[in-house]
Amino acid sequence: MKKIAALISGGVDSSVAVHLLKEAGYEPDLFYIQIGPDENTEDFTCTSEEDLEMATAVAYKYGLKLQTVNLHKQYWDLVVKYTMDKVAQGLTPNPDVMCNRLIKFGCFEQEIGKDYDFTATGHYATTEIIDGKTWLATSPDPVKDQTDFLAQLDYVQISKAMFPIGHMMKEEVRAIAEREHLVTAKRKDSQGICFLGQINYNDYIKKFLGEKPGRVIDIATGKVLGQHKGLWFHTIGQRHGLGFSGGPWYVVKKDMKKNILLVSNGYDTKKQYRSLFGTRAFHAITENPFLDEGKPYEVTLKIRHTPEFNKALVTKVGEELHIEAEKPIQGVAPGQFCVIYDKDHHLCYGSGEICLI
Repeated sequence: MKKIAALISGGVDSSVAVHLLKEAGYEPDLFYIQIGPDENTEDFTCTSEEDLEMATAVAYKYGLKLQTVNLHKQYWDLVVKYTMDKVAQGLTPNPDVMCNRLIKFGCFEQEIGKDYDFTATGHYATTEIIDGKTWLATSPDPVKDQTDFLAQLDYVQISKAMFPIGHMMKEEVRAIAEREHLVTAKRKDSQGICFLGQINYNDYIKKFLGEKPGRVIDIATGKVLGQHKGLWFHTIGQRHGLGFSGGPWYVVKKDMKKNILLVSNGYDTKKQYRSLFGTRAFHAITENPFLDEGKPYEVTLKIRHTPEFNKALVTKVGEELHIEAEKPIQGVAPGQFCVIYDKDHHLCYGSGEICLI
């Protein structure tokens, strides 16, 4: 029997994953990962007592061993540093993507997972073996599919990953949890960035980067509308939280040198949408299909966590991939991950950091 390490968060998805592993005859060892932004900052932590209580109850129900793994310092050194470095540059990072790569399938693997055949999680994703190689593939639930959060995993990581609920719809998972009387059956899905808990993202950025006021300018008229408190509090495509009348207003550009936030009024597709952009440092999970210079490849892609996939052509140009989307995409922001799939949005090829061309 294969040795399985199962990561359990105290939520319904990982709880049902444990149930399915037991149902399949496995006896997984359960692990609850403690992470947080700064081990010296008690106010900012996602280590919830309730989460651990729920995880403990699930372990008890199935007679399984539960261990708590403190990866607090590693999270600070790797994920939070990455996040703050990117934000300070005016970019739009995705900490959850890097948490999966560096912590859940990274540090955990190096410390504990290496002694197991597989690491199981409650992600909505699947894997598929093609010609002896493992590929990351999408879940049938388009709303819950989480392949975009896993698109920075490497081949060894995806080869050892198990996603017991990945082939299911969310309502099926809930139904199993209720049928089996799991304590997590009624728990709401977590929202936002994992390490913040209930803390506002901008409050967290302010704690580490402070404020740097500058002008907000209407890109069409050049009129100064007011002041921003720091460009790192805003992202391309942002609509809410700008506080100007006569909107809607959208963030369309950040001038880091002049510390100016440029906004657009109304639904101006030329300023708020983009069809052409690039990705640098493309990270292929299993194999890189984009090897022929100048050849256009038909793909689908996402630039944020949404149910929709965008049709596009990808062309290798030097060290970058150039993207030509079939339809303009709103809020293309440098620093975001562009996650690229096959044209049927089934296999996830990998991801790269968006850059403008």
